[in-house]
Amino acid sequence: MPSSGSPVYVLGVGMTKFVKPHGQVDYPEMGYEAGIKALADAGVNYDDVDTGIACYAYGDSTSGQRVFYQFGMTGIPIYNVNNNCSTGSTGLHMARRFLAHGAGNVALVVGFEKMLPGSLRTLFPDRTNPLDKSYIMMASTRGADPKRPGAAQFFGNAGREYMERFGATKEDFAEIARVNHEHSRRNPYSQFRDVYTIEQIMESPEIWDPLTKLQCCPTSDGAAAAVLVSEEWLQGHPELRERAVLIAGQAMATDSPDLYSKSAIDLIGFAMTKSAAEKALSEANISPSAIKLVELHDCFSTNELVTLDALSLCPPGKAHEMVRNGDITYGGRMVVNPSGGLISKGHPLGATGLAQCAELVWQLRGWAGERTMEGVDAALQHNLGLGGAAVVTVYKRVDGSKSRRLSDKELEGVAGIAGRGYNPAVEARAVTQSEIDAGKSRRAASGWMDGGKVGESRL
Repeated sequence: MPSSGSPVYVLGVGMTKFVKPHGQVDYPEMGYEAGIKALADAGVNYDDVDTGIACYAYGDSTSGQRVFYQFGMTGIPIYNVNNNCSTGSTGLHMARRFLAHGAGNVALVVGFEKMLPGSLRTLFPDRTNPLDKSYIMMASTRGADPKRPGAAQFFGNAGREYMERFGATKEDFAEIARVNHEHSRRNPYSQFRDVYTIEQIMESPEIWDPLTKLQCCPTSDGAAAAVLVSEEWLQGHPELRERAVLIAGQAMATDSPDLYSKSAIDLIGFAMTKSAAEKALSEANISPSAIKLVELHDCFSTNELVTLDALSLCPPGKAHEMVRNGDITYGGRMVVNPSGGLISKGHPLGATGLAQCAELVWQLRGWAGERTMEGVDAALQHNLGLGGAAVVTVYKRVDGSKSRRLSDKELEGVAGIAGRGYNPAVEARAVTQSEIDAGKSRRAASGWMDGGKVGESRL
């Protein structure tokens, strides 16, 4: 258990479809939709929630309250979290710690992002950039181009180093992108669902060698949410236990001095990913070789390859051999990013970690339809933010059994949960009135801030 704390479970998840930033949907609507869906999925009302955590990287202070007040103004503490691209999983980590040590029983974590089109950029040019020393290190060792996207240079350089040290090729990185795009065709929440050949991927416009456009995650608008509950609370609600998923192990790590070792691989947080993975897997009492299902932070195809190594999912320096052997997709040793990953599903920063959580919860429940990976003992999530933070989480089924794809008859019951009338793992619908009625507070109305009008401004 987390530092001798009690078990904590993910009881419900929800998300919006991830879309290209277009400014037509604002963050209150996104966060509201994802949160309502998670509450309905968990079978709880907002009145049960005693802790709120809002996750976003781009937004004014207390944007979280603006989202949460729509569920009901119940006076609970609401925390606003910003930890770069690992913001969503940082919120999960916080919620788990609170609940594991008795600081609450039910937490709602909502991640949302309304992004600007184009590459990531700093919004505060009049003060020190938190990555300033990393940029200096990159420029002094590999060079830097101020006219090219900075993130692509960090991760592209790491890919170059992996090629130089271990023999990976550009084709290996392109294959990773091909697989993720192919996976996304089964995910209705993905921003992109097109399938490409390796040749098409390699021939798309170059962003930073060896990365081409189709190997880079897009900027995205979207939201995702999760309801976490304590063991004590779940024992009092045995009728909900079947849908719960145990957080069996979890760790968050920040950078070690290796960050400035002059290695491009170390500069993107290899050491903190490795540290977090070792701790999370140890807590979950499972070895890396037993992992068959992974959602990892593939902001660029090069990072997926490096991360496979950092997570010890392959022997050191052999991640490219995993890719060549087909061991990152269906029919191989494991399935990596069945959702399509950041590359194809999209990357609204604050929502990403929670969307990864949603996918793995649906997978372990057996709800994910044709993208379900069967026979899974434990599923692993990895979420990374430069600057930096890495969060690794291991999930298991409550009954200790392996995952399996539910039959059509069993899935009929899924559609009936909270009266939604559909399976949210395989259909990306707008929030329904029945979900709103099930989730919103019954004792503390949100008044004129009510966000419950169905069909308005939804993704």
